[in-house]
Amino acid sequence: MQARHGRLFVVATPIGNLEDVTLRSIRVLRECELVLAEDTRRSRTLLTHHAIGTPLRAFHAHTKASVIDEICARLEGGAKIALVTDAGTPMVSDPGAELVAAARARGLDVEALPGASAPLVALCSAGFVASRFRFVGFLPRGGKRRRELLEQIAKDGDAIVLFEAPSRLGATLRDLSASIGDREVAVCRELTKLHEEVVRGTPAALSERFVEARGEITIVIGPTVFEPEEPPDDETLRERASALVEDGLGAKDAADALAESTGIARRDAYRIVLEVKDA
Repeated sequence: MQARHGRLFVVATPIGNLEDVTLRSIRVLRECELVLAEDTRRSRTLLTHHAIGTPLRAFHAHTKASVIDEICARLEGGAKIALVTDAGTPMVSDPGAELVAAARARGLDVEALPGASAPLVALCSAGFVASRFRFVGFLPRGGKRRRELLEQIAKDGDAIVLFEAPSRLGATLRDLSASIGDREVAVCRELTKLHEEVVRGTPAALSERFVEARGEITIVIGPTVFEPEEPPDDETLRERASALVEDGLGAKDAADALAESTGIARRDAYRIVLEVKDA
């Protein structure tokens, strides 16, 4: 069905290498009548590299609410407008949420174009085996909120991805050392750029290596590795099986409960339960 109005495109842009942009994103940036950019100077470099002549307008954390109203009015009038960030995907530790929320509230079409994202590139480059991860963005610079977040990170067993300014990297690594100990982390610097560097180690060791740092920094905290518990010995398994049977559980339910509580295979649990019942 034909749209009644224009559309706001949320466009991911390269985090370093100017070739890391999709063909679809290039087409949309050319077709739009305006590109809203956090830093027009940085975005102009990307547009010039790909021969895109669409006008740029600054849109950042300090943009007034009246400008958001103006942009929404243009969208209602049929305009196609793109929103980009300095690097990566808009809305990830980045201004733009208020505009998208305002557009959604007015029933306007919003279309997000996938592309480069520093957290995902860092997670892949770090090489940790992690089926889940948590993104926390920038840590608070200090105070209670910083301490509380570091405590949460220490308790979280999943991989953690965060951003940090190069001038604060050493302090953050020292704070991580105090909170997570020798849990391995990776410092990912200047991802996709000429001087890309990914270094893994303990926070304490990396804090000595990165006394001074330059460029864009992403930190990946590896997941907690838990050593599997040894299953109980045969005598203990039989005692637990006997207790389950005495509680009135049938062989199947008793085997399920025994397997779940001890970590042994269900077929082994069922065998033990039958042996106990026969005895």
